[in-house]
Amino acid sequence: MSLIPTASSIVAASPPNLKPYLQIMRVDKPIGTWLLYWPCTWSIAMATPAGQLPSLYMLSLFGAGAFLMRSAGCVINDLWDKDFDKQVERTKLRPLACGSLTEKQAVGLLAGLLSSSLAILLQLNWFSVAVGASSMALVVGYPLAKRYTYWPQFILGATLNWSVLIAWAELGHVNDIGIFVPLYMATILHTVIYDTIYSHQDKADDIMIGVKSTALRLGADTKKWLSAFGVGTVASLTACGMASDQTWPYYVALAATSAQLGWQIGTVDIDNGSDCWNKFKSNSWMGVILFSGIVASTLLKEEEKAKEAKVSSVEEIGENEVDDVVVN
Repeated sequence: MSLIPTASSIVAASPPNLKPYLQIMRVDKPIGTWLLYWPCTWSIAMATPAGQLPSLYMLSLFGAGAFLMRSAGCVINDLWDKDFDKQVERTKLRPLACGSLTEKQAVGLLAGLLSSSLAILLQLNWFSVAVGASSMALVVGYPLAKRYTYWPQFILGATLNWSVLIAWAELGHVNDIGIFVPLYMATILHTVIYDTIYSHQDKADDIMIGVKSTALRLGADTKKWLSAFGVGTVASLTACGMASDQTWPYYVALAATSAQLGWQIGTVDIDNGSDCWNKFKSNSWMGVILFSGIVASTLLKEEEKAKEAKVSSVEEIGENEVDDVVVN
């Protein structure tokens, strides 16, 4: 037995009056927080100066923000979808759906989460605050998307990965559009991939209650479309790496990322809810791999620059010696 308690065991052992709050925040399922957090780390690491490690303070700040905003998003989603959740096997025991939490209590929790998130956002510069505040329209509007379009996963991707833009606004240069736009696009496509796999768990219930998703839109062609989205993800990350002068560790990590995407898309059984859930969770490993690659690549940048400077100095000395010989 592990000595480290799992998130689900902590929630299960929590006091009865606290448990519904933790459940609606999905504290027992931290994978959502990780998937929100990893793109933040990519952006922070990519904006880190050559030869340096990413700021632990910024990583911690965005980590806390990811937890709070993911929790707030879950509460908003459950407030919008409580009537739908009652009809879906996987979600019928959620606090609002089963009645263990009232709407008033959920709204009070949401106010606390959003206030805490704002407090974290205010630690950044005012441009970053403005960029962060502008995401609220997406946060509130996403639950509505599944009612009107079969492509809500794109809205979800734009929402979850807005932190990429916030991190770059805080640490990067606004003029580096060739870096942060491809990175943002890659994270959106990645989200479409893993959330389409996730939504295949509920497709039977979604058909019955009239909720739309890419799982229903793509159907039997899901793997073909996800393969195309995977190619787009890797292409965007490649463009981002080239624009930011990444070194070989980044491309090694990108190759591993490509393999991970290929594995989960190629092997997922879209008719097996358990397999869809396991493939969905595996995307956290992709986050670790790419973050490690960016950090190593950034540290190596300084060494390569030093080598280039040394070579330039040697060439300059050689040219000067030749000039002296010619003059003499």
